[in-house]
This record gives sequence, structure tokens and C-alpha cells, in this order.
Amino acid sequence: MSVTNSYKSPLHEMSQTTITDYWNDSCSVEELKYAIEHGAVGATSNPTIVHTVLKQEMPLWSARIQEIIDENPAASETEVTWKVVEAVAAHAATLLLPTFERTGGKKGLLSIQTNPANYRSAQAMLEQAVYFNTLAPNLNVKVPVTAAGVQAIEEATYRGVSINATVSFTVPQAAAVGEAVERGLKRRAAEGLPTQHMQPVCTIMVGRVDDWMSAVTHRDRITVNPDSIPWAGVAVMKKAYSLYQERGYRARLLVAAYRHHRHWSEFIGGDIVQSIPCDWAKRFNASDVQVFDRMHAPVDPAIIDDLYRHVPDFRRAYDADGMSAAEFDGYGATVRTLRGFIASYHELIALIREKFMLPNPDVA
Repeated sequence: MSVTNSYKSPLHEMSQTTITDYWNDSCSVEELKYAIEHGAVGATSNPTIVHTVLKQEMPLWSARIQEIIDENPAASETEVTWKVVEAVAAHAATLLLPTFERTGGKKGLLSIQTNPANYRSAQAMLEQAVYFNTLAPNLNVKVPVTAAGVQAIEEATYRGVSINATVSFTVPQAAAVGEAVERGLKRRAAEGLPTQHMQPVCTIMVGRVDDWMSAVTHRDRITVNPDSIPWAGVAVMKKAYSLYQERGYRARLLVAAYRHHRHWSEFIGGDIVQSIPCDWAKRFNASDVQVFDRMHAPVDPAIIDDLYRHVPDFRRAYDADGMSAAEFDGYGATVRTLRGFIASYHELIALIREKFMLPNPDVA
């Protein structure tokens, strides 16, 4: 007798049969519609993503961008750019609002990121986070897990902002976020302020963990089993998940930066969020990977031992006390990611400038 699978796709099955949530790793209108159809209950944005969205979907946005320019004749190009970021994020948030309302605010969130160039200023990140929190009811705000970012995360949480801790790759960073969120929530509770509406998450960019292990072993001429490196991010994530469960942190972990199917399949069944780029989502949905709980299956101890013995930066990422908050800013994956985010932010400003603010008179 044949059995008919009633689920549209593996990601839809995951969203319906496990406690693992699926988010779309973009605020693209078309990509988010696809994701929602296949079970997504959230999405994310940042200047890098908005830059990509505008290049892909400029016909959808050109008129609105021109309106923003016309409505703000004295605004700087940077100010106009942030208003565009807000508009793109707010529009994506409307697509998720039915989910937000249906679940009483537990799901249906859209993440919007603070200016990555402010990673050293807790005050600047805090002010932008508090402002973003007023734009839509179903936003959470991305703050990087730098030394200043940890301070901003606590204070923003105290101010009632649901944060999404980003630029995060290690167990020490995840632990610092979990503690900062708890301090912020406890301060609110002590003053009788509500916390039940808040849905904080802490990202671990598992693919960028793998990327950094590959780069640092090449740079430092370290020999490890090449099959071990693609497990580095999985190992870090599973270690962080165990720590969160043990300590009872109220923030949830979020997986991002996919490089292969284990960055999805190994985390199925965890009480986490999977923020999956649309291209990867389509690949996973077209695969024959089976949907069942793998989050609680440990990584092969021989793989962890290989990485732990040979790669100091894996030890820093894997041990809960592997780094202090003061060391977060200098960690290789952090430096690489912030450089990329800041570069994309300036590319976004340039896109707005070149296409809408200072048109080239030599081009018809």
C-alpha cells in the first residue's frame, strides 16, 4: 500500500511536525511569499539583504524610493538610505502580520538590523534599536554580538525590544547574549513591565564558523581531517543549544549562513529558528533528506577531538569560556563578517545615490 505524504515539502513538514521554526533569510517579496507557502513564520533583513533585494526587485521599489527622496528634500543620502531600509523591512513585516496575529505575537517576526558601522557604540545601537521597535508590531532588531553589542542587547531588552543577536559564531557569544537578555528581562520584571510579548533570538552563523575554520587552518598551516571542518558549525550550534537548555535562557537560538544540508538537517527537532536563504530552501525542498529529530544526536566525538586538538580558534568557539566579551570584536569570523556587512552598507548607499539622487547626465 502506498502512503501519500500530505506535506508540500520537507520544510513544510518540518514546520508542521516539529518545534523547529523556519524563517526566510531575506525580505524579498517573492522569496518571502514562497517561504510562507512552505511553512515559514518569520524573515530577516539587513543592509546587505536590502541591497540584494533592490537589485533583484527594483521595479517594485523605484517609485517608493523616489517618493522617499521627494518627501525628504533636506535629508542626507544616508538618511534616505535608512528610510528605504525601513520601508523594505516594514513591507515584508506586513506579509508576516497574519502569522503574528494568529499566534498572539509568538511568530511572524521580521528582523531589521542596526547600522553595522556602529558596532563599537552601544549607545548608537541602542538608540536605533529603540526607534526600529516603533515601526511595526512584529519587528525584532538585530544587534551584533560585539563587546558594545552585548551592552546594547541588555539595555534594548530592558526597553522592551525583542532583539536578534547577530554577527555571532561561538558558544561564548551565545552565552553572553543569553545572560544579557536575562538581565534585561529581569530588570523589566522588577519594575512591573511586561515581557510576555518579547521573542528574543540569538543567531549562530554556522556556515561562517566553517568558513573561518577553513581559512584559519590554511593561514596557520594546520592539518586536520578535511571532513571535520564542515562539522565545526554544527558542533558549535549543538553545544550552544545544550547550554541554553541547561541554563534555561529565554532567548531562542537561530541558525543562519547555510553551506550544506547538514546546516539544516542536523538541527531539525530543536526548539530553534532556521533562517534559510530561498535558494537553499528550494534545494532542501527538492531533496530526499528525511525530516526527523537530529538536533539531539551528538556530533561524532572523533570530529570534535580533531578540531579541538588542532585548531585554537575552534576551542575559542566551542568552549563556553573560550573568549571574554572583550575578545569578541577581534575574533576572525566577527572581523570578516563586519567588514562584509559594512562594505554592503556602503554599496547600498551608493545604489540609492547613483540611481535616484545623483543621476548621471551622460546616460540617457
